[in-house]
Amino acid sequence: LPHPCDTQFSPHFHLDDTINIANDGVGRAVDAMEDFLNRWAETRLQKEPDWDADKELEQGLASFQTLLEFHTDIAFDFFEAWSLRNIFAVHPDLPLVAPHHAGLDLINFRREAELLAEVDELWRKIKNQKHLKRLLTRAARASQRHAKQAQTRLDRLSFIQPEQLRELHVLAKDVDTLYMNVSGLPPLDPIDMDVHLPEPGKREWEVGKAGYLSWASAQLIENAKGAAAGGSVLGGASAEEVSAVISKEDVAAAVHALGKES
Repeated sequence: LPHPCDTQFSPHFHLDDTINIANDGVGRAVDAMEDFLNRWAETRLQKEPDWDADKELEQGLASFQTLLEFHTDIAFDFFEAWSLRNIFAVHPDLPLVAPHHAGLDLINFRREAELLAEVDELWRKIKNQKHLKRLLTRAARASQRHAKQAQTRLDRLSFIQPEQLRELHVLAKDVDTLYMNVSGLPPLDPIDMDVHLPEPGKREWEVGKAGYLSWASAQLIENAKGAAAGGSVLGGASAEEVSAVISKEDVAAAVHALGKES
């Protein structure tokens, strides 16, 4: 048999429709027989009231329907087999070419293999394009998020004027230079460091000469600040100027001179 796609006709569907029509005829015959038997049973019940009509009618209709369906199935099974072997059979030597197969080389499948490979390549490109589209969409969303964050930072720094930005730029250079200079200093050795720590239980001027000089200079500075706060000046100088001028060496020289006089 030719393929249904080639002829746009399926013999099996046609035979099934024919068999269904016959089965519908059997069903209508059974319904008509049931109506006839019901009328006949009513007439008989008028003459024989004790007769059990329901049981006999049910058994008779079931037997009648089974008999008709059995003979119908046998008859149309033979009809279907005979039709497929005779009416719808096509001889193998008969050249049958479907319209969509006209001009095609069905023996050499090289062209078909090339077309299938081309189809696979197109599917691969489509898959790659979809994957690239997803990546671009994800990158665009990330770029929008970063741009929004950058705009937020810019809004926070919008109060800075251009002149202040230039000053900050110069300050950044100075900080970098300071960092480079500090980084170039040699490391400190705690052993060589001259650290004077006060001894426990002693006051600052009782520790030694350095402690006494530090205490004396602090006292002089405090006195100068107190005098400046009271409205007086030392030689026309303020407390800050006195603090800047007085040093430990000056205090040491004064203490040494007092020691000689005494």
